[in-house]
Amino acid sequence: MDRMHDLGPSFIDITWGAGGRLSQLTCEMVKVAQTAYGLETCMHLTCTDMEKEKVDDALKEAYKAGCTNILALRGDPPREKEKWQAVQGGFQYAKDLVKYIKEKYGDHFDIGVAGYPEGCEDQQDEAILLDHLKEKVDAGGTFIVTQMFYDVDIFLAWVCKVREKGIEVPIVPGIMPIHTHASFLRRANWSNCHIPDSWNEALDPVRNDDAAVREVGKGLVAEMCRKIMDAGIMHLHFYTMNLAQATRMVLQELDLASPNGTPTKKALPWRQSLGLNRREEDVRPIFWKNRNKSYVVRTQDWDEFPNGRWGDSRSPAFGELDAYGIGLKGTNEQNRKLWGEPRSLRDFANLFIRFLNNEVQSLPWSESPITSESDTIKKELVDLNRRGFLTINSQPSVNGAKSVDPIFGWGPPGGYCYQKAYLELLVSPQLILELIDRIEKAEDITYYAVNKAGDLRTNSPGDGPNAVTWGVFPGKEIVQPTIVETISFLAWKDEAFRLGSDWARCHSNSSPSRHLIENVMENWYLVNIVHNDFHQSHGIFSLFDKLEVVNMDQPTHLHEFTNGVATNGESTNGYSVNGHSMNGSMNGHKPNGQLTVGHPTVLI
Repeated sequence: MDRMHDLGPSFIDITWGAGGRLSQLTCEMVKVAQTAYGLETCMHLTCTDMEKEKVDDALKEAYKAGCTNILALRGDPPREKEKWQAVQGGFQYAKDLVKYIKEKYGDHFDIGVAGYPEGCEDQQDEAILLDHLKEKVDAGGTFIVTQMFYDVDIFLAWVCKVREKGIEVPIVPGIMPIHTHASFLRRANWSNCHIPDSWNEALDPVRNDDAAVREVGKGLVAEMCRKIMDAGIMHLHFYTMNLAQATRMVLQELDLASPNGTPTKKALPWRQSLGLNRREEDVRPIFWKNRNKSYVVRTQDWDEFPNGRWGDSRSPAFGELDAYGIGLKGTNEQNRKLWGEPRSLRDFANLFIRFLNNEVQSLPWSESPITSESDTIKKELVDLNRRGFLTINSQPSVNGAKSVDPIFGWGPPGGYCYQKAYLELLVSPQLILELIDRIEKAEDITYYAVNKAGDLRTNSPGDGPNAVTWGVFPGKEIVQPTIVETISFLAWKDEAFRLGSDWARCHSNSSPSRHLIENVMENWYLVNIVHNDFHQSHGIFSLFDKLEVVNMDQPTHLHEFTNGVATNGESTNGYSVNGHSMNGSMNGHKPNGQLTVGHPTVLI
């Protein structure tokens, strides 16, 4: 679904299992696609083995998930039956199902119906099929999705006949990309569609080379799509069969796929949820920038969602960390293979550097690869990690990028987008005091710093939100979709340290890696920093000049740690300022967690 989202579709289809046996899975997939992935879905619904009660349940689940599109089909007979039969108390034809949905839900659902340019399995009479299509549209169908085809001339001739029948709803042609030669022939035979001679002539010579078949097929299918669009039909429905590669190749050939792998148009800088009551949501904390699904899960029980401004996140509270979908994904073995087995802080930091260099596709705190947005500050981020500052989230400042900018743009055309520089990182307890001291002496910089125990430090003037992303658009009020705020940061703190602890538990109890990661989670601080002057592109990074963790290459030994402190009473990691190694108190600050800072201490 992530890959589908990045292709920027108008909607994706979730098919219905034959006989409705997989109906619960279908409904769950619709919910996940709508709410977590922000994908508009079109849920298939068939008459096969579906009495009204089952149809009602399916429609109710689709409605609750925020789904607004149904493809109403008669469906194929179950595998154990040769002929299709209506179930008692069910529906005989697709038109009956269309009519029922319309009566129950009015205009909530757009209802798609099937069209057959080359006939269907149990009816080859074109005139009869056109009559049936007219009946389905008259019953409430609002768009037509066609069976797959490869002969564009047959399709366009059929479209003319549909229009002559008085059917005016949009027609969405079904496009089947070519994955392998065998599957190409099998699906064409199954759907009884005509293959142009020129296609066979192009594909037969490479039939035993799957990669070559996809390459040739890409050109053939793309040319077919161009002819369709030249005829004024600007919708294309790809049958992906859960395989993204061939579809992506065709879209790239048509110049319809973003070259950097992100959607070409974004309504907001973060992925919207299309769940029920969330379509108008337009404000979120930046902390979940790289864990979109987790944020959706933790806020799914909210009665209303921020629109226009960020309200009080104390009520309703963020959901518990034990909810499904929040913890670390993957098995212990998979995660060890993905992130390695760090034995020193240098190993730890190198993992973050590999992520920044796109050599690792995720981190415990980031479900997806780093984006091109970070390119302008990548050098500085890499340098911070080399010096022992572990960066988990960031954004560069942006001063008026056009809303159509492929990297920083979002929102409707004609607008301008702005960002404050933001940095979130894990900081050693032996560096936190000096860093806080520097921040509080700087102008235009605010911060929050908190450890796992909840010892919070901040110079923020209040608990209210600080907008770090905003946009100005013609005819609209200023939109402020991304904020930093106290209560949500504390909720994110719990999740961030939980994810690190989950990662530690991927290693055996006797593993140095486990003890290293646990030590960081138990003793280090999670810090976020905002430079409130968006004209300053690199102002945050000067805070870290000549600061670094010392002894980063020192391997971890199990006997060294007692609650993160070496058994000889000295800190396991010092820090360096101006080349001098430092431990113990500094400038009136005490390193044992009882910090004294220039502003009143805030404990939550």
